[in-house]
Amino acid sequence: MALRTLESLGSLAGKRVIVRADLNVPLKDQVITDDGRVRATLPTLNALIAQGARLIICSHLGRPDGAPNPAYSLAPVAQRLSELLAKPVAFARDTVGESAHEAVAALQDGDVAVIENLRFNPGETSKDADERRAFAEQLAELGDVLVSDGFGVVHRKQASVYELAEILPSAAGSLIATELDVLDRLTENPERPYAVVLGGSKVSDKLGVIAHLLPRVDTILVGGGMLFTFLAAQGYKVGASLLEKDQLDTVTGYLREAKERGVTIVLPVDAVMAASFSADADHVVADATTLEETPFGASGMGLDIGPRTAELFAEVIRSSKTVFWNGPMGVFEMPAFAAGTKAVAQALTEVDGLSVVGGGDSAAAVRQLGFRDEQFGHISTGGGASLEFLEGKKLPGLEVLGWSL
Repeated sequence: MALRTLESLGSLAGKRVIVRADLNVPLKDQVITDDGRVRATLPTLNALIAQGARLIICSHLGRPDGAPNPAYSLAPVAQRLSELLAKPVAFARDTVGESAHEAVAALQDGDVAVIENLRFNPGETSKDADERRAFAEQLAELGDVLVSDGFGVVHRKQASVYELAEILPSAAGSLIATELDVLDRLTENPERPYAVVLGGSKVSDKLGVIAHLLPRVDTILVGGGMLFTFLAAQGYKVGASLLEKDQLDTVTGYLREAKERGVTIVLPVDAVMAASFSADADHVVADATTLEETPFGASGMGLDIGPRTAELFAEVIRSSKTVFWNGPMGVFEMPAFAAGTKAVAQALTEVDGLSVVGGGDSAAAVRQLGFRDEQFGHISTGGGASLEFLEGKKLPGLEVLGWSL
């Protein structure tokens, strides 16, 4: 079945259109520190505004545990949307209460309102389908149709993502359509050589991706905290570095399967070892085979790939035609341990082909390190959703819009 897109809804002039976006942005003292997800919604919002639709934008932000919490209010997001859209954006102080109904009733053609954080209502994320349905029916009273455009939540059965799409005429926005097009290019006949760069803290977070992509890629580069489990699987000591001992056999199996399939797994040849997990910790570069032979001994912990590894990874990335990257190479939030992540990001900007930054921490890293979105082929807005797609899993928020594997 084909994904229902905006065109399937016909003319939306004068209609109340609920837009389920993913505006789960990082906040510090109620100030947005990365507005990438907000900007990613603009093509869909501007297309609907141009049609004369009346927009009711809804989203979650953080984990407020089903109760109002000012720290997770969408008010700063509404303000940022107003700036980006260059027009007033009304803000409702609740999700389905009096303030939301008043804001919607005041909308004229082309106007925009944002309702408060969906997760302030326990029905949004309830494991009980009836509770989710009840909340979705309350949301449905606010609009005539639903445009689902929050790719970062399509792997979840949540009221605004799944049940609401069953109740109202619904279709995907352009952000979801773009994400699916890019992910399809990563899984169906990708241009080769095809390299996947995996980082982040845990191997267990990437097991499904590795298993699903092994038959499809030419090279897998392993960095981040997960690299130490790979090194340990080969018999090397890794000091106090992050290590998932329960995954050693699984990793050994992947190394064996990769060899059988002719897939190259590139592991770090050096790493930055630190005395402690601290921005100002003493640190040195050590060969991957002798990580404990530093002044820190067995108490040293790896917090970044080393410079030789960064150069090696960059060379593989630049020589590839398709590259997917998910997970930073080190603790990029600390300048002393950001060089590996920055080197990988820089190499992706130089790919002569499709370069995809797989959302989540990777997207945050490239922006924090000074890169611009347009320097990459695509920056995904859905870390978890992207990974589950690449694992071949069903995504309920897409299936309810007509899409299937």
